[in-house]
Amino acid sequence: METFKLSTVDCQLKRRNVNSEMSIVEARELKKSFGATQAVRGIDFDVKTSECFGFLGPNGAGKTTTMRMIGCVSPLNSGSLKVFGLDTRTSGRQIKQRLGVVPQEANLDEELPVEENLTVYARFFNIPSSVARDRSKELLAFMELTEKRSARVSELSGGMRRRLLISRAMMNNPDLMILDEPTTGLDPQARHLVWDKLFELKKRGVTQIVTTHYMDEAEQLCDRLAIMDQGRIVENDTAQNLVQKHIGKEVLEIRLSEKEKPQILTLDTELIKGHDSYRDLLILYSDDAEQLLELIKKAGTNTDYTIVRRSGLEDVFLKLTGRRLNE
Repeated sequence: METFKLSTVDCQLKRRNVNSEMSIVEARELKKSFGATQAVRGIDFDVKTSECFGFLGPNGAGKTTTMRMIGCVSPLNSGSLKVFGLDTRTSGRQIKQRLGVVPQEANLDEELPVEENLTVYARFFNIPSSVARDRSKELLAFMELTEKRSARVSELSGGMRRRLLISRAMMNNPDLMILDEPTTGLDPQARHLVWDKLFELKKRGVTQIVTTHYMDEAEQLCDRLAIMDQGRIVENDTAQNLVQKHIGKEVLEIRLSEKEKPQILTLDTELIKGHDSYRDLLILYSDDAEQLLELIKKAGTNTDYTIVRRSGLEDVFLKLTGRRLNE
């Protein structure tokens, strides 16, 4: 694979000075409604320079609406939203010049060859054609698409299209990339390749905001994330802190009847840090699930159907919202 080089192009498209201590995005009491439907209900968050910030939640949680407001394509109803210290209400044009946007739905030009999708897009930013050609070659090499540069978009796989969308979003050398569900519909191999490329861009100082409903994606990509549900931010922290704060190290799952659940929940033990119940499934949070299971066995409870596993973000979401992400 060719090395991704920025030196030639960056000397002509210099990155704007961004204070490493500043918040690239600042939202306070941000609200957005569509008629009687409240899509975003007064949320606060900050995105720091060079981090990957994630919005995690199910469809309809308000993630995409929030991203559209950050991208200055959907005006907020109330509250305040600043990007690069600029008000999105009055400085949309200046903000858009510094953004790279990867939409959830691919909107590439199916009739143009791969490379032309990049060079034509560069015209929107008044990038000289010679610079656009150089940068498109570098980005296609970085995204492992060089061999497809003359192919039509219609000939690309889903993973290749997603990588081309990311390449296009990088053409204007953005200070902030907005990625809405970047790996939806991709197979595991394609997803991991996209993750690798996004991680590499973050190491090079590109700030990213990602929406996702995949637990593993949030854990892989995001330095911090906001859990959203029904238009609100329920929690905002690192994945590790969220799991430690709300769940503990491990989870014990036991399938049993409703009348058997109180027998466990009334056990006098500090091993149970919390619990949730989902149909016939009792979910127990603990720092030592194996020891907890032994205690339950000694109490005479039926433990024929049990699972001990590492805790994760799915458990945090279930505990905070009372439902699973795929509901």
